Amino acid sequence: MSKTPSEIETAAWARLIRASTYVLAAVEADLKKQGFPPLGWYDVLLELKRERDGALSPSEIENRTLLAQYNISRLLARLETAGYVSKEKSETDGRSVVVRLTGEGVELLKRMWPAYAAAIHRHFSARLEEGDAEQLGAILARLLPDRSPD
Repeated sequence: MSKTPSEIETAAWARLIRASTYVLAAVEADLKKQGFPPLGWYDVLLELKRERDGALSPSEIENRTLLAQYNISRLLARLETAGYVSKEKSETDGRSVVVRLTGEGVELLKRMWPAYAAAIHRHFSARLEEGDAEQLGAILARLLPDRSPD
């Protein structure tokens, strides 16, 4: 039996969606103004960097970034063309492919981070009071499926 959300719950839901959309668009705009590629590029490269060998399968990237498979395929093709990743046959399964971070990809992450960090601060952190980020993080964590910490 489903429960209808209260007005307060519905309003909180709408604010969550609007805030997420606004902040992501503002961060994207800041990165674009500074000549950087979209945030999705950074997210994929960061997930690859987090791996000890710098490689993941396309499906692992899809799961970690929550981007749709058809978007991942096109994004990986763009990243490969730009020289930020390479695609290789899997050592464990010759039929599958792994995506590996290149030196150029590592350098892009390094160049993008200061602009990304400043945008996070400007559009998110600077608007919070002390303790808000911790409280918000704990609340949002309850909405996510079980997964390893970010």
